Amino acid sequence: MLVRELMTSKPVVIAPEMPVPDALSLMRGRKIHQLPVVDNKGKLVGIVTEQDLLHASASSVSTLSVWELPTLLSKITVAMVMVKNVATINEDTPVEEAARVMADMGIGCLPVMGKDAMVGLVTKSDLFRAFMELLGGRRPGVRIWAQTPDTKGTVAKITSAIAAVSGNIVGLGFNEIRDGKGSRWEITLKVQDVPAEKLVEALRPLLLEIKDVRES
Repeated sequence: MLVRELMTSKPVVIAPEMPVPDALSLMRGRKIHQLPVVDNKGKLVGIVTEQDLLHASASSVSTLSVWELPTLLSKITVAMVMVKNVATINEDTPVEEAARVMADMGIGCLPVMGKDAMVGLVTKSDLFRAFMELLGGRRPGVRIWAQTPDTKGTVAKITSAIAAVSGNIVGLGFNEIRDGKGSRWEITLKVQDVPAEKLVEALRPLLLEIKDVRES
């Protein structure tokens, strides 16, 4: 899956001159938590989050009277609080690379760039949705969480065993484990069209440990 299949195309954007209260109101009205900032030529010049806006508002008014608040807040613009050095990706970036960048940088979204301009925005929520779909989160079936040996051909054996009992794999994910016990894999499977007991019986000889089985 590539970012262009997951991103929000034509996201809501704001101008750097917008007052902070207006930007905060827009976020709350649209139920979003970050806004790309573009200049009058449509060029990306920054990004601002709800946290940035709330922090700016709180720090700026801490010593003011209630009568002074509206006047001061109207003078604080997005340009004064936005992040200017924005990390971006292109629309052909794999989803897992976008997730790695967000995790490594501790950020919640990435503007997606085309040839000359921003074409979309991908957020943590988009990645959570993709993760859910990959693991079959919206599909009924038998969910198995297990550990497998780190040997070539293991996945082929597992999928063949499922096919042999007429199971249909609708979710699949892996996680590598390296510790004092050596290297192995955790695998999560969502399988339809086969009873849990029959599926476990078919897979048990291929697995190191079955950690959880449930209908979902």
